Amino acid sequence: MEYSKNEILQYLQEEDVKFIRLAFCDVFGRQKNISVMSEELPRAFEHGIAFDASSIAGFGDEARSDLFLHPEPETLTVLPWRPEHGRVVRMNASVSYPDGTPFECDTRALLKNAVKEAADAGYAFSFGAEQEFYLFRLDENGRPTKEPCDAAGYMDIAPEDRGENVRREVCLTLEQMGVRPESSHHEEGPGQNEIDFRYADALTAADQAMIFQTVVKTVAHRNGYHADFTAKPLPNAAGNGFHINMSVQPGGDEAVVNAMIAGILARVPEMTVFLNPTENSYDRLGRNKAPGYISWSAENRSQLVRIPAAAGEYRRMELRSPDPCANPYLVFALMIRAALEGIGRKLVLPPSADLNLFTADAVTLSHFRKLPGSLSEAGKTAAASEFIRAHVPQAIVNAYCMR
Repeated sequence: MEYSKNEILQYLQEEDVKFIRLAFCDVFGRQKNISVMSEELPRAFEHGIAFDASSIAGFGDEARSDLFLHPEPETLTVLPWRPEHGRVVRMNASVSYPDGTPFECDTRALLKNAVKEAADAGYAFSFGAEQEFYLFRLDENGRPTKEPCDAAGYMDIAPEDRGENVRREVCLTLEQMGVRPESSHHEEGPGQNEIDFRYADALTAADQAMIFQTVVKTVAHRNGYHADFTAKPLPNAAGNGFHINMSVQPGGDEAVVNAMIAGILARVPEMTVFLNPTENSYDRLGRNKAPGYISWSAENRSQLVRIPAAAGEYRRMELRSPDPCANPYLVFALMIRAALEGIGRKLVLPPSADLNLFTADAVTLSHFRKLPGSLSEAGKTAAASEFIRAHVPQAIVNAYCMR
């Protein structure tokens, strides 16, 4: 539900809200927030809330450390796990310099800009996120272990599946926050789970991806588990994917959809450091159904891009390489930019790879380009890219590529 500033101030009084979390993320998508008392919200709306940006990754250094958070009223959500009395709500906050100039490394703002450029060109992109995570037991001191909560497999059920109640509570909590999951199930790895979301516009989908991780970690901890979203938590088990479904409207023109996909395939090596931002990310790629080559096919889960069975305006693509450590605002923004380039240049899809790349021989695989094989390689590829320099602020490029 969208609220005006006055409606929010009235809501705070009527619902006994005492704390407002102003939520944002660093350039890597790690969630941050400042809590302010409810009586401070009018000041936050008018002037913003100052914070020390020198301690936030990619936000600057001690020489220029003051930035301001500005709450966005339309993003208000209640945190259901906090007390009924003295309630806590959260709002996303945009970031600015002290003079009000937008902060160029605010990745949520980068996504807003990409969405606007797409709208100006006559297109709207929708996203559906699928994030996987492991549930590990806590030790006697409450610290995470690498012991999975169960030994169940793909789509197993209770009692073998011990994550069922956690997933249920996550879905119900999200629903209370106005976020509607589509489905949930046990994944392939021991203690691994997946919850999928309905299609939404780019900004809503990215916001939901951020909220999702917060809710999962909170609910898991309340149930005695640690939720792990890293790309490859266990060396000999399936990795965690952040599969991203993307469609374009108007989407009835097959050439437009194909050009969208071709644009992303063309730019994916340069985008990979942002899709897979940790050393651990590259332990996942190329094994256990995670792609290692730049290819596409219909309904084929061994490919980088899979085209699910659908026709006309429902035709979409699924990008299978990203992992949940990626910043969804930055990832969606880059996917939109690459898609617009593909549509604008009327790029043509290469031939589909209608084979299983995980069982193909070396001669067959030699005909496909590989994704970057390490964080260092991915960083060098991005740093040399004109496409990346045109759409990502240099400070963010440096943060990702100079580690």
